[in-house]
Amino acid sequence: MTAEARPEGPASPPLTERQEARRRRILHASAQLASRGGFDAVQMREVAEAAGVALGTLYRYFPSKIHLLVATMQDQLQHLHTTLRKRPPGGESAAERVTETLMRAFRALQREPHLADAMVRALTFADRSVSPEVDTVSRQTTAIILDATGLAHPTPDQLSAVRVIEHTWHSALITWLSGRASIAQVRIDIETACRLIDLPAPDRPGRPGRPGRS
Repeated sequence: MTAEARPEGPASPPLTERQEARRRRILHASAQLASRGGFDAVQMREVAEAAGVALGTLYRYFPSKIHLLVATMQDQLQHLHTTLRKRPPGGESAAERVTETLMRAFRALQREPHLADAMVRALTFADRSVSPEVDTVSRQTTAIILDATGLAHPTPDQLSAVRVIEHTWHSALITWLSGRASIAQVRIDIETACRLIDLPAPDRPGRPGRPGRS
């Protein structure tokens, strides 16, 4: 399906309290429509009507349906992050804490499969014009994982592991939504990736303070 779009304008100044409230209504309407009917149910005109804004106003906030759904995912992740901070994950190791966190995130999406599918499809369809929004989603996911590790100063290898874990979680979500992976398989894949966090740093050739290997 081709996304409805309008040309992007210049960067906007910070939103006023009233504008932020309007934006929140739009995101809520988007999530509600997606929850009921998935990606195809999110039509810009219906979103505007549900949010009580003019169609032109909606396009000033979100130039396309893809922008809107990616922003909806970022908003959902923010809510999840707030919840996780109030009730941090358990587990003795960083890997266990990250696994619990991502499975809690997965179960939250599992409760709203149509919404999850709509948001993931938007990420998949996003082109360069949506790069800032996609980057925000990635940073939010990374922040959730880093918080779960409980590591005050993660090493470069641990940061690399976080990136791999993020990619694995996203891929697992796609395969589950497409019916190609069970919940049990998703957990196995996430647990496997999360073990990278606890692995000792490799003895790489040329690393300062370590002898090179022949």
